[in-house]
Amino acid sequence: MIPPRPDPAPPGRRLVGIARAFRRDLLSALPDKLYRAWMAEFRSPLIRSVLCNDPALVRLVLSERPRDFPKSDRLREGLAPLLGQSVFVTNGEVWARQRRIIDPAFEGGRIRDTWPAMWQASRAATARLADASGTEIDVEPETSHAAADVIFRTLFSMPIEHRIAGQVFAAFRAHQDAQPLVNPAALIPMPRWVPRWHSRRTRTTAATIRGLIGDLVAARARAIAQGTAPDDLATKIMTTPDPVTGRCFSDREMVDQVAIFFLAGHETSASALAWALWLLAASPAWQDRVATEAADALDATGEQPAFAAVSRLRTARAVFREAMRLYPPVPMMVRQTTRPETLRGRPLPRGTQVVLSPWHLHRHQRLWDNPDGFDPGRWDTPNGRACARDAYIPFSAGQRVCPGAGFAMIEGPLMLAMICRDLRLSRGQADPVPVARLTVRGRDGIRVRIDRR
Repeated sequence: MIPPRPDPAPPGRRLVGIARAFRRDLLSALPDKLYRAWMAEFRSPLIRSVLCNDPALVRLVLSERPRDFPKSDRLREGLAPLLGQSVFVTNGEVWARQRRIIDPAFEGGRIRDTWPAMWQASRAATARLADASGTEIDVEPETSHAAADVIFRTLFSMPIEHRIAGQVFAAFRAHQDAQPLVNPAALIPMPRWVPRWHSRRTRTTAATIRGLIGDLVAARARAIAQGTAPDDLATKIMTTPDPVTGRCFSDREMVDQVAIFFLAGHETSASALAWALWLLAASPAWQDRVATEAADALDATGEQPAFAAVSRLRTARAVFREAMRLYPPVPMMVRQTTRPETLRGRPLPRGTQVVLSPWHLHRHQRLWDNPDGFDPGRWDTPNGRACARDAYIPFSAGQRVCPGAGFAMIEGPLMLAMICRDLRLSRGQADPVPVARLTVRGRDGIRVRIDRR
């Protein structure tokens, strides 16, 4: 089965046309040759960039010399109203200190502690979908709800139905609609002292989110001081001192980190889960395999199984990995050169934007067998194993790999398994068209019919 991908940009498009296309959708603004190219260069009066698909260059940038290719300043400027100085956009010692505090919360033992919250959120999501039985729905709002529920249960020990959690969720949806994929601040080089332009709606929704998160952080700080805080991820992060400086996050710093936890952990998981559900709806044989596996691995009574059950969801895991290959939630990552570089024989000046594109790398025609096809079985083939090592980066790689990668690879397969065990999915009347906003979403939603098994 060949799932949909956007039509590539026509050749010969001028700069103004490219800029307009970028604001609508990054994926369809780029030419078809990028699915075969090892590196492509783009120059304009405002920006110089290279897109790297060569696995050796990807390793160089992410793993071998990451300090020479830090996160792009222009990326931070575009996301600053919401994320502030979060770990997603910082570099250098600021980033290193943040990771020293954050990483212990996502170690293996701590992820095991989040299992009950993930199970409860998955049961709630399956029940909500069951209420839509016999109808066709857009699953994106449902997966967004489910992923947000996981985040709030694991981070702050509250379900999405809690008033504040629901307000944050609604505000994030409004912010995604308001935030363009490419902000002028990300394209136009300006001195740091020049004020950055963001739309009023973007600034308003970001301020609403940060205010609500600030209330949650302040309440948790009081509970920690009183000795009544639950032992969840928020408490763990807020009470972990940097082993080098001995300082914990301030409340403001914690707001920055919670904002990116929600954006990265909620938006990316919601995107991956929605596409995985559609792919299963379009592939009944794989859907039945996931359902059969789930019936064997999970307790039929609905009781929470032991954490070890997740290791038995091998088919669900393969499906989720394949969904993130075809529809990587974050389609592109931007780094920049800190000094003159030569990549594949091309001299590049300091400040060149280095774009790594999971979207193109995961579908590269010189690397993958059947690159545009949906085949969860590929991960057990020699080609799949080789590409998993060299050409698969849904969570980035190297020292900046997503700290929540292990978390996501439990949450996603568990939700797929529980949903497919109880419900049958089939394609809607129209197949989705992927577009890149903050994450890869359906242009008009992702429609699936739901029926009880």
